[in-house]
Amino acid sequence: MTIEHNVFTEIETHLLEDKQPSIYLEDISKTPLFEKYPLVLLNNLKKTGQSPRHHPEGNVWNHTMLVVDQAAKVRDKSRDPRAFMWAALLHDIGKPDTTKIRKGRITSYDHDIAGADLTRKFLAGYLEEEGFVNKVAELVRWHMQILFVNNNLPFSDVRSMLRKTDVDEVALLGFCDRMGRLHADRSEEEENIKRFLAKVKANQA
Repeated sequence: MTIEHNVFTEIETHLLEDKQPSIYLEDISKTPLFEKYPLVLLNNLKKTGQSPRHHPEGNVWNHTMLVVDQAAKVRDKSRDPRAFMWAALLHDIGKPDTTKIRKGRITSYDHDIAGADLTRKFLAGYLEEEGFVNKVAELVRWHMQILFVNNNLPFSDVRSMLRKTDVDEVALLGFCDRMGRLHADRSEEEENIKRFLAKVKANQA
């Protein structure tokens, strides 16, 4: 087993067993390992800012650590905790490549699409499990649909999402994503998820 695969296994163990995986992730992120590919893709999150209005916690890494800890609280509700927790860690991996300042605002359009591709590349650096890699990548690809569907935005694509992934897993990941920020309102976010699932089911009918 290579050193790289040992690191992957160690990260995965903490994702699946720790109450707060962020504690381990913060520690390992300060080592030279995070300067090498593919972990550098995570290290880049530290250099990527976000809208202070939507993300008062700061950069994408700070947000991701909050999301991972939220995900750890509900991973027993997932049908595939392994895929779910990796998706929580990698869900915004596309932001460094897509973040730009437009009209004075920090945006990251299409980071979900870019993130799915980077997720495949990241996991392929450690695994030869095509089915698993695809499952994680599709969760990353569709994690923004809660916002898009609830706000009737043109980027919503319920039919493709239903064909490609498990909408309940998307909802669970999306809840953690929305809770993974400072001052998040739990009851409001729970309602957002209920509304999303209701709209999806209506689309199925």
